Amino acid sequence: MSDPFGNGSGRGRPPDDPLAEIRDLVESVRKRLFGGGGKGFGPWPIVAIALVLWLASGVFIVGPDERGLVLRFGRLAREVGSGPGYHLPWPIEEVIKPSVTQVRKEEFGFRTTDAGPPARYRDVDAEALMLTGDGNIIKLQFIVQYRVRPETAGDFVFNARDSRETLRVASEASMRQVIGNTKIDDALTEGRALVEQETQAEIQKILDAYRLGVQVVTVKLQDVAPPDAVSDAFKDVISAEQDKERLINEATGYANDVVPRARGRAAQLVNEADGYRLAKMEEARGDAERFNAMLAEYQKAKDVTRMRLYLETMQEVLPRMKKVLIDPAAGREVVPYLPLDSLVRGQAGAAKVGEPGER
Repeated sequence: MSDPFGNGSGRGRPPDDPLAEIRDLVESVRKRLFGGGGKGFGPWPIVAIALVLWLASGVFIVGPDERGLVLRFGRLAREVGSGPGYHLPWPIEEVIKPSVTQVRKEEFGFRTTDAGPPARYRDVDAEALMLTGDGNIIKLQFIVQYRVRPETAGDFVFNARDSRETLRVASEASMRQVIGNTKIDDALTEGRALVEQETQAEIQKILDAYRLGVQVVTVKLQDVAPPDAVSDAFKDVISAEQDKERLINEATGYANDVVPRARGRAAQLVNEADGYRLAKMEEARGDAERFNAMLAEYQKAKDVTRMRLYLETMQEVLPRMKKVLIDPAAGREVVPYLPLDSLVRGQAGAAKVGEPGER
């Protein structure tokens, strides 16, 4: 009985030995491939298999978040989008697939030592200390987030020896320039958003000039504070400024309350004075007209007018004064006058005063 390749009859071994049959099969294949005697194929099948595997190594797949850069002998030959593709096998061509959707982050003034939670950081004062526009030193920590533009991914890979370090240097220089034009009070308080916007625009301008193929997504100030050596003094200054603003606001509120009332009172007094002036003017005008009319009557009948004026005057004056008329004959009596009305009023007043003590 012969084996599947017709080599011998299988003598010298048990007819039902499967391990022996497998060994014979492997030995027969080895001889045919490597020329172990008799007719065979030689080394060409191995060469063919290796060539197929080498050609198959040029198949690649670009992910949806990547950009394929095909290099031919180290030089950019073409760019391909997401999906399957093919390039000549190494060392003729190779492919680089940088991510174009990943948002990268660079830290300035600090480093994250442990993502946590809780996160832990390490200060880098050499990057954080900056000089403001009014000559003060400030400790500023910030982050820059960026991503590679899909249409210029080749620029990111080839236009700079170290794209990340180039971006870091441009970011730090831009922040120092913006802070150098900003007062410390603005950087510590309401001017932070403006600092972020101006820094982002300046970084993007520099990177575009370098053709780095990067888009700056955001610039975020993490911590803005005075240096540690003068932190307490700055806190005292800020507290004093807050007290100043509070006192100014209180004074302004008091002025807003008092001044309108004073103005209203002044307007009232002016109106009353105007009314009094007009009343006196009208009264004087009426007295003048009455005097002129009386003068005309007096010139017509002087004696009658003089007597009438005397009687009218007495009629007006006498009711407001106490006057007792005593006959000369009564003046010789013992009690020429007895003021009974005054005595009665005095007794009534004394009785009212003594009422609480009569119990």
